[in-house]
Amino acid sequence: METAERFRTAVEKRDLAALDDLFTDDIRFYSPVKFTPFEGKAMVLGLFGVLLRTFEDFRYVGRFDGTAETSTDGAEAPSEILVFRATVDGKEIHGIDMLQFDEAGRVKEFTVMVRPQSAVQALGQAVLAGLVADGLVPGGAAPTS
Repeated sequence: METAERFRTAVEKRDLAALDDLFTDDIRFYSPVKFTPFEGKAMVLGLFGVLLRTFEDFRYVGRFDGTAETSTDGAEAPSEILVFRATVDGKEIHGIDMLQFDEAGRVKEFTVMVRPQSAVQALGQAVLAGLVADGLVPGGAAPTS
């Protein structure tokens, strides 16, 4: 089973342990609610723990593959885009997860884009509350830095 399919299965089953095997140690996660990326496997897995609790009725509804330039080194890397739908705090979200892989097939960069803006705001508030509750960021820290 390829990495994107394993990733999809892990997310749909809410299986953090399975995600751990799919990420590089220095993974970067680009969020729609934070300008700078979340960095490192421990932080990204912690973030996924919050996200898996935050999204309601999460489901993947499509998939595209190809290549894209990475933010880290500007090199072109194999990439997959997974299209999803979910609800956060009563607001329907449409989004994409873009996964970019290293030479071993592990996820080295992960970018999330969601719409509409009101859903992005609801997601940002819910994720910040979860990150604070889990001790991953200090209380009152804004997710925009």
